[in-house]
Amino acid sequence: MVAVLDAVLGPVIRPSTYRRWVFLILGGAVLVPFMLIVGMVLPSLMPAAFQDETTLVVALSLVLVIGVMGLMSLIPAVRVIEGTAARELLGDGVPEQAARVAVSWTSRARFAAWFVIHLVVGGVLSILTLTVPPTAVLTFFAPFTGRVDMLGLTVTTPRGWAGAWVPLAGLTGLVVLVHLVVGAAVLATRAAPFLLGPTAAERLAELEQRTEQLAERNRLARELHDSVGHALSVVTIQASAAGRVLDSDPAFARTALSAIEESARAALADLDHVLGLLRDGQSATRPQWTLENLPNLLEQTRIAGVTVESTVEGSLGAVPPAVSREAYRIVQEGLTNVLRHAGKVPVELRLAATDDRLELDLSNPVHEHRAKPRAGGGHGLSGMRDRVAVLRGQMTAGPDRGRWLVQVRIPLRTVR
Repeated sequence: MVAVLDAVLGPVIRPSTYRRWVFLILGGAVLVPFMLIVGMVLPSLMPAAFQDETTLVVALSLVLVIGVMGLMSLIPAVRVIEGTAARELLGDGVPEQAARVAVSWTSRARFAAWFVIHLVVGGVLSILTLTVPPTAVLTFFAPFTGRVDMLGLTVTTPRGWAGAWVPLAGLTGLVVLVHLVVGAAVLATRAAPFLLGPTAAERLAELEQRTEQLAERNRLARELHDSVGHALSVVTIQASAAGRVLDSDPAFARTALSAIEESARAALADLDHVLGLLRDGQSATRPQWTLENLPNLLEQTRIAGVTVESTVEGSLGAVPPAVSREAYRIVQEGLTNVLRHAGKVPVELRLAATDDRLELDLSNPVHEHRAKPRAGGGHGLSGMRDRVAVLRGQMTAGPDRGRWLVQVRIPLRTVR
């Protein structure tokens, strides 16, 4: 019994019912100007038809009203206002794209159908809203007056207890109207994802945009990890070394402090570049470190106390810029990993540039007490692999005869 009462009377007391009711009545309110326009245009164009051809006039009126509403729906502001009202009054079932300007004719056609249906259904419900509640109020006087007067019509009813059913009929009409409103709102909410939501092509475009944004965020994260991470690792070791020999070897301490300053400046330049991209999509300073800047990177690492032996085969200047930038970051991250996980051990670096590919080998001794990576590590190799994968290259990393060896092979012909 309770469930039946909730099903029948629940919509009457729910606030969401009346919020949805307002949305539907708004459609009826917007319909009125269209009806007035048609009512003024048709009589002047077809005066004879208004006297003899009533059916034809009604049909033409409907076609003209729907046509005008369809044209009005093409105005971008109409979709924004209608979609915003739908989201606010119908609830979360309406997609957020409903309040955005349509970008395809398919979306415009779907919105035109939504707009016309909203106005027509809203017009019908508006008429019922203007007639049913006042009639329901008048039915309460029927047992005393024996009649119900509404819109110039008089309905005779029994007096006294014999007419007690008339107020009940009026209340029933109100409940039925509420359920009609709820039903129309539910159907509108279910139709909203199709009529107001994105098309398949728009979903694909949005997915591609999000994918590009995610890829860009990952790229910026790698830039910060590689550049700033390397600078902080080098600065930490250099500062520690300078502190130990500050009194005994002032010259080395000054050299270390100069290297710290240079590393910090480079890190700040990279940080400013990345933050500029995150802030407004562009940056005033765009550092583009390439393999031509490799000697400076190796010198900073040597000042940190790491012996680096480098071998270069071929012309690094002939390497495509995209490959050169990524290869620089790969070497930078490789050296950072050595500093973090192996310490001040000798490093061997080999770079070979041919017409077909770039070869990069970076190795260092592995000690048993350094075999396990420090806590919090593990992003360096994955970032290097990401860079290599973007360039359609191959990378291997692991122990090799007592040394940790990183090998990178990047094709050059496909990226020129």
